[in-house]
Amino acid sequence: MQSRKWFGMGSLLLLFATLLAACGGASTASPTTAPAAEPTAAPAAEATTAPAAEPTAASAASGAPDPVTLQLKWVAQAQFAGYYAALEQGYYTEENLDVTIRPGGPDIAPEQVVASGQAEFGINWLASLLASRDQAIPLVNIAQVYTSGGMRQLSWKDTNIATPADLKGKRVAVWFFGNEYNLLATLAKYNINKDSDIELIQQPFDMNLLLNREVDSAAAMTYNELYQVLSAGHTLEELNIIDYNTEGTAMPEDGIFVSEEWLNADAKNKDIAARFLRASFKGWAYCRDNPDACVEYVLAQDSGGVMTQEAQKWQMDEVNKLIWGDPINADTKIGYLEPALFERAAATALQFGVIKQPATDAAYTHEIWQLATK
Repeated sequence: MQSRKWFGMGSLLLLFATLLAACGGASTASPTTAPAAEPTAAPAAEATTAPAAEPTAASAASGAPDPVTLQLKWVAQAQFAGYYAALEQGYYTEENLDVTIRPGGPDIAPEQVVASGQAEFGINWLASLLASRDQAIPLVNIAQVYTSGGMRQLSWKDTNIATPADLKGKRVAVWFFGNEYNLLATLAKYNINKDSDIELIQQPFDMNLLLNREVDSAAAMTYNELYQVLSAGHTLEELNIIDYNTEGTAMPEDGIFVSEEWLNADAKNKDIAARFLRASFKGWAYCRDNPDACVEYVLAQDSGGVMTQEAQKWQMDEVNKLIWGDPINADTKIGYLEPALFERAAATALQFGVIKQPATDAAYTHEIWQLATK
């Protein structure tokens, strides 16, 4: 069996944002042709700021808009459509905020950007935030936008991997550097030894290993890599899909976080954070009800021309499911991090080495969510 190299936590932290985010990289494959290798990141886009608007009576009364920056985890795509919708629909302006959205990329770590004061808000996976806190970087989750994990494990039906138990003895591909923890937790649940019971393969950020049948199973995000497989001419009926949410081993993705120092430095910052959440939630609600319009907002950010409308439409629909449920439930408490979900993610992170010390509930707060939704 292939042995798996483990890295120090310092290296892990530096790689978290790069490699966790890359899982959600923009999908560009045509729906009628097999995808080529995962495209490189689009040329760095200019940060997007709210358009100039006539001041309303409310904004004029409250003074000049508060300038804030949101650091995305990856390049502009439907994964982040709600924030672009809040910008374009004027929801941030209504909250007297002057918001700049900075796209991410392979060399940008949102945790470092926020911790260094270059942005007030960032997007990351909860596992990455826990790793940062374990390294004494005081970041805190103020809203968990994705309430369901988007990571899956795919296999061809003729490989006969109907349940995680069937992974035993198979060649299993997954992204390393922190992306593997959902899989490892699931293997442990089924008493499968990752070193001796399977051959664990480091997966690149494309689906070629699975498409070429070089592995029996491969990781995929519902809103990206699954689309790549389908756009290569395959159907869902050809696949077996392990859903980590069903297994109870998923760790949530795409939460909004801030620096504890910034949040507590001034009472006004909590108000700013609440206004930012309120406008962002409205943006995501707009994308729930107007997915096609939100796809256009995202495509307008594509200065490199690497995105396709069909791929972004797929991504928008799948992202809406991760936020609002499947089927869509407009009554979902968007942004509310369920304590049980946090506890499960924290236990998984500790068990598989994302963190060395048990995480505490100081890693998240409901205070700002409550201010935003009252």
